[in-house]
Amino acid sequence: MTTFSLILIGDEILSGKRADKHLPKTIELLAERGLQLSGAEIVGDDPARITAVLRQAFERAASGEVVFCCGGIGATPDDHTRQCAAAALGRPLRLHPQAAELIHERARDMAREKGVSYDPDQPDNVHRLNMGVFPEGADILPNPYNKIPGFSITVAGGGAAAASGAVHFMPGFPVMAWPMMESLLDKTYAHLHARGAWGERSIIVYGAMEAVLTPLMEAIEAGHPGVKVFSLPSVDHPEHGRHIELGVKGVPTQMVPAYEDMLAGLRTMDCRLGPELVRTV
Repeated sequence: MTTFSLILIGDEILSGKRADKHLPKTIELLAERGLQLSGAEIVGDDPARITAVLRQAFERAASGEVVFCCGGIGATPDDHTRQCAAAALGRPLRLHPQAAELIHERARDMAREKGVSYDPDQPDNVHRLNMGVFPEGADILPNPYNKIPGFSITVAGGGAAAASGAVHFMPGFPVMAWPMMESLLDKTYAHLHARGAWGERSIIVYGAMEAVLTPLMEAIEAGHPGVKVFSLPSVDHPEHGRHIELGVKGVPTQMVPAYEDMLAGLRTMDCRLGPELVRTV
């Protein structure tokens, strides 16, 4: 089964200068296609830490995981992602020829907008080419916003039947990263879409303690393999006050009987029940 994860890179997120918007958007884009996020992490602009995080990401990709990585692929001194990706892979950096063409095309567009002639040897235009320097073997990831591409690294797993995953590197700007991510999901990973293949049902339980509900939760999971049980306690909900949202999630054909058994168990415990919640993806 293919899993998806997210890596966010940048001191600005950890310092609070920028509020992260990528995590909720990634969850939304995946959910619209019947997919789920299996993990996410944030790392600052520290090369050693970024390299370590990316090395783990490439290892997961070798097992078939798809990793979206946002941030740090520019060409300023605080952008380290391209270099760290190369270090994590043990590969040299190379100027990708197609990326160079796209960067030149973008620079020409900018010169045209300003009404000046384009000089590819001008220092700032030469410097822009650094944004197309990727680890050897990378594929470009088109950027519909301004043509400056990201890049993808596909990692083949070991063994003849092993899955292949990938790490996709995108800018930190949502206006660029989100269309790139959406394009990947609808083109490269369209075969994984599973709308309606996963669901979640839960109910509000008033006045109960998680410790009291735990045996029921364990019994439901034991009796319904493949179904996950969850509890979300709240102490100050504006509508329900102190309560626990207790539910199950999984394939609908398995989830429904598990939920019915959970309701039956709650009734035998004489719990005070509130509204039911249903979510299908």
